[in-house]
Amino acid sequence: MSGHSTYQPQSAFMKWMERRLPIAGLIHSSFVAYPTPRNLNYWWTFGGILSLLLGAQIITGVVLAMHYTPHADMAFNSVEHIMRDVNYGWLLRYLHSNGASMFFVAVYVHMARGMYYGSYKEPREVLWILGVILYLLMMATGFLGYTLPWGQMSFWGATVITNFFSAIPVVGESVVTWLWGGYSVGNPTLQRFFSLHYLLPFVIAGVVVLHIWALHMVGQNNPTGVDPQSEKDTVAFTPYATLKDGFMMACFCIVFAWFVFYVPNYLLAADNYIPANPAVTPTHIVPEWYYLPFYAILRAIPNKLLGVIALFGSIAILAFLPWLDTSRVRSANYRPLYRQFFWIFIAVTVGLGWLGAKPAEGGYVIAARILTFYYFAHFFIILPVLGWVEKTKPLPNSISEAILKEGLPVGASGPAPTTTKS
Repeated sequence: MSGHSTYQPQSAFMKWMERRLPIAGLIHSSFVAYPTPRNLNYWWTFGGILSLLLGAQIITGVVLAMHYTPHADMAFNSVEHIMRDVNYGWLLRYLHSNGASMFFVAVYVHMARGMYYGSYKEPREVLWILGVILYLLMMATGFLGYTLPWGQMSFWGATVITNFFSAIPVVGESVVTWLWGGYSVGNPTLQRFFSLHYLLPFVIAGVVVLHIWALHMVGQNNPTGVDPQSEKDTVAFTPYATLKDGFMMACFCIVFAWFVFYVPNYLLAADNYIPANPAVTPTHIVPEWYYLPFYAILRAIPNKLLGVIALFGSIAILAFLPWLDTSRVRSANYRPLYRQFFWIFIAVTVGLGWLGAKPAEGGYVIAARILTFYYFAHFFIILPVLGWVEKTKPLPNSISEAILKEGLPVGASGPAPTTTKS
């Protein structure tokens, strides 16, 4: 669904190139003339923010890899060398480590926006599934990167997380031994984790291309959930969307810079500044904040195998969201009941994140079990039932109609479409 390209090369070289490899025309049709719904709000800018952060992570990661030594005896000291001796090494490392957290902040907002406005519904199922695949790749990349400083939390985090695979019946222990490259977390583990951490961002970049391709095939969703009906419903991507994206990128970068320059260790574990020691277990092993909701789900279930299944199931279930939500209406703006349950779901997820940082004992475990039950109930019970019982608000016939209706004076009314019963 790329816009019709009106690109006309001016120079002789560009005319020659356009006849052989029309990259400039492709860019023009995809990012300049591409028709964008005219009512997009600032929540739609986080896709561009994620692209910016991915580029920043790859660039800083490549430079950091030039100074890092993936060896169990030297990894910790090489990170300290980067921080103390490499010119602006401290800046590169803080940009990279805090950039991971900012990446997850942006992706969680991006996913929540998609869930609120129904961006996973037909015909955008493949687009949504590619987004879930990107999320899984991000989680894997983040975990692998967390182990590389080879501090106490890195070492023991790697030990705990890789031990999850021992819950697999029959082959579990063999899988763990293969992951470790031996009978415990050690130098072979660190080397393969470094190799994969370096590789996966480029895999993510490839899937991002597919994600954008799928987006351009089906078009962007919008706050009304109604697809564009005519040219009056859309505007050109440039300058309208690019200016909005650029403004939000600048605002996001200010927040990012505040963390990097003022509180660079706020989101990092203090124990990771202690060299890895297999003989001393930290009092409280917790993953990075962006994994905490799923960590709480894992600990809420007493059986190890069932806990691991629930952990991976809580993420995989997102891929089936287009079919679990049975409502024909996309946007929560026209679904009053769904809107309430959506915010309850967000509160439950935040609550699980808070519980994931607490000790697995007493009331924390009970609360985690209650919230875990609700988390899965949201997908398996609430969403399917809402699609049948919820009485939705009248949908506009077009994006332009919705915009004009919002601009009418009090007491005026536009065409009133029939109320949809899903």
